[in-house]
Amino acid sequence: MSGNDINRRNFLKFMGLGGVGAATLTGCDMPTTVTIEEGKEKVVSYLAPEEYVIPGIGNWFASTCQQCPSGCGVHGRVREGRVLKLEGNPETLNGNGLCMMGQASLQTHYNPDRITQPMARKGGSLVPVSWDEAWKLLQENAGKVDAGRSAWFTGTVSGHQAVLLKALNKAWGSQDHYVYEAINNAVGEAVNEAVLGEAVPAYHLNKAKAILSFGADFLGTWVSPVHFAKQYAEFRTGDRGILMQVEPKMSLTGANADMWVAARPGTEGVVALGIANVLISKHQVSGSVLPQAALDVIAQYDVNKVTEVSGVSGDQLVRMANYLRGNSPSLVLSGESAHNHENGYQNAMAAMMLNILLGNVGKTIDGSNKLAVEELQAKTGSSAALLKFAEAVDAGKYDVVFFKGTNPLFTAPVAMDLAGKLAKVPFKVSLSMFLDDTTMQADLVLPLSSPYEEWNTSVAPYQPVEAAISMSQPLMNPLSSETRSFGDLLLGMLKHHGVDGYDFPSYYAYLQDAMDKLPASIKGSAVDFWADSVQKGYVKATAEGGSLTTKLGDLSQKAVDVGGDFPMHLVPSSNQTMWDGRNANLPWMQEQPDQISKVFWDSWAEIHPKTAAKLGVHEGDYIRIKSDQGSIDVKVYIYKGVHVDAVAVPMGRGHKEYGRYAKGNGVNPLSILSEVIEPTSGELATHGTRVSITKTGEHEELPRLGGSETQVGRRLVSTVSAEVFRRTEGA
Repeated sequence: MSGNDINRRNFLKFMGLGGVGAATLTGCDMPTTVTIEEGKEKVVSYLAPEEYVIPGIGNWFASTCQQCPSGCGVHGRVREGRVLKLEGNPETLNGNGLCMMGQASLQTHYNPDRITQPMARKGGSLVPVSWDEAWKLLQENAGKVDAGRSAWFTGTVSGHQAVLLKALNKAWGSQDHYVYEAINNAVGEAVNEAVLGEAVPAYHLNKAKAILSFGADFLGTWVSPVHFAKQYAEFRTGDRGILMQVEPKMSLTGANADMWVAARPGTEGVVALGIANVLISKHQVSGSVLPQAALDVIAQYDVNKVTEVSGVSGDQLVRMANYLRGNSPSLVLSGESAHNHENGYQNAMAAMMLNILLGNVGKTIDGSNKLAVEELQAKTGSSAALLKFAEAVDAGKYDVVFFKGTNPLFTAPVAMDLAGKLAKVPFKVSLSMFLDDTTMQADLVLPLSSPYEEWNTSVAPYQPVEAAISMSQPLMNPLSSETRSFGDLLLGMLKHHGVDGYDFPSYYAYLQDAMDKLPASIKGSAVDFWADSVQKGYVKATAEGGSLTTKLGDLSQKAVDVGGDFPMHLVPSSNQTMWDGRNANLPWMQEQPDQISKVFWDSWAEIHPKTAAKLGVHEGDYIRIKSDQGSIDVKVYIYKGVHVDAVAVPMGRGHKEYGRYAKGNGVNPLSILSEVIEPTSGELATHGTRVSITKTGEHEELPRLGGSETQVGRRLVSTVSAEVFRRTEGA
């Protein structure tokens, strides 16, 4: 201490202050004229925690996952004011389960590329602006809009956000709300509505003894995967059920099947007709439940005809019919790969015909529980909405368009020229968490809160057991003070427009009032209905369970083109890692190996070994996949789990924008789709594009985990047939 006039007491005081405050003082860049005593501040423990908070111990709060339309209930573990982990809510449809997208949704919440303040286009670029300026721009452009000159383009919406959105459109004199999901079951729903009288019936996998699925990846991306995974576990327990999967490219469900059958894309309906033919001709199943027109079509598809058209062998066809006949009740499903084709409607109709022929309706297919409160029900998306929207903006129908929860400039084919058509819209507003491909073209960007920072209600599109209103609550304070919830923005727009009845200080206050006004049959006898609902994470609601009809439509099949300049079928496959591209900005999902190929952080094309031998390519070689709309260059993955006439490329990568983890990573197979339309439903046939493939001569190692998919004849793992298992261990 020589040369310094400081005693022991002052030294300890200085060190004590330094231990808790020196970093703060340094960080504030305090001028040298400020003394230590003047700069000191009171240091308190974290947030003066609530009574129920124990430092270091997490508390669990209920909310709802919004990563896909399924709307699974979640419990979030919150510690020291941060949400750290998510698990499934055991009282909701998904139970304790939560898929990888739900687990990774925390990276959506904490993502460093989130938009943290409003942005407006100035001089051709998006620049940060204040909320006052953002609201001013909204008011200026809303005033220019004549009745019916605005539209909303969103993903699936439900609950009280859907109520406010409808009210806002009504106030603006517009009823145009386009709901779009690139991955959807719209064709199947159209067939269900026509045949059963209900678009989304309840499927009981756990009651079936045999399941035949035509491209329905119910363990991956079809309808409600987590719920179906629970039912599938029951299906496999005890008297083990038999699963058969018919599709052009092996899905996650196909990888779990007892019998996987590769069918030429678009011919799934022909396979279903062939199975019906075997059931009636060989097993003497009565066809009296079917109209004569259907029986006439079935009679045309004997084993030889089906093999010629679909590539499915006669032995496989007979075995599937045998399994269905010998294991009752059964269940026949059809999904994405079968629906999204020019023959999609007919394929789904043929699959439903098998359910009627086998007597499954009323046993493994029932009426679902439709929520009695009509205005809260989910508005589900379809690609037909994208086509109608593109046509409307091309005709100059709108002056203002709002986007929320969807990225059509990424998922729309280049052939649609959606970017060029959107240029005709004078004012485009994007409500988003990220600067994705569509948001980057907007004139005004409004930053959204994450689902774990906001209050909300939602209603899942699939309600098989009992109807429920899902509750969302903030699991923590917003990471940015400048973000807003979608509900608050809708409420703010209604208030700015002067609409009566919406003078609430916040969406939270509106939601409490709206929930209090729900019918007494929903509120029940809870002492504090709001607190009870928030704590549980759901409200069990009065449901309207309908009875199903069986009115079969036309079963005639169209011929599938073969050969020509584009001899191969393009299969843009979906999986949980990327979904439709919404997960591409999450590094957890990018590094997650694909469940089939085990590839990560890149795109790949799956081709059959026979196709690879014909082209002279090996794994990691680049091939050029060319359609009549363009081409993509992608590395090869050689695999037996794809039809010899098909090339499968997973969708979700190839973004031009969307943050550091997504931009420029991989290729987008949706970009080269031909504009093929399924004529009955009006859906974009994403699996209806024909392509050619050629070797480019370039090579790069494919990033993937694992080694060979075969045992190389060494029988490291013994296998038995499902029939033997059921006769021995299954009992």
